[in-house]
Amino acid sequence: MSGAIAFQPTTVGAISVSDFKKSVDFFTKVLGFEVEYAVEEMGWGEIRTNVPGLTIGISQVEEGAGGKGGATLTFAVADIDAARKRLEGAGVRFDGPTNEIPGMVKLATWFDPDGNTFMFSQSLG
Repeated sequence: MSGAIAFQPTTVGAISVSDFKKSVDFFTKVLGFEVEYAVEEMGWGEIRTNVPGLTIGISQVEEGAGGKGGATLTFAVADIDAARKRLEGAGVRFDGPTNEIPGMVKLATWFDPDGNTFMFSQSLG
């Protein structure tokens, strides 16, 4: 193969949800992100995060139309304990305690209202 792929500095992480409006509210009110655009009649929109170049695509699917799976979006944070406390205060469910790889990273996995998996990471290096 010749040449490298010319990736652009933007990424959309698309997730499937059961309730478009509920998911938009979660990402804007709980995480503080902003709506890039929303087409409610189509059940599709994008949420602009505060991570440069990253948006989250939200796609409402009919019940039973899709299965679990996909990638886990991981957000690097400066203070994982503070980030976790804020989300737990909003009723967000975490998958067990924060894990630490000494001298390297702390990781905490959490779920949105549809059970999509997300993660916080804090660099210790």
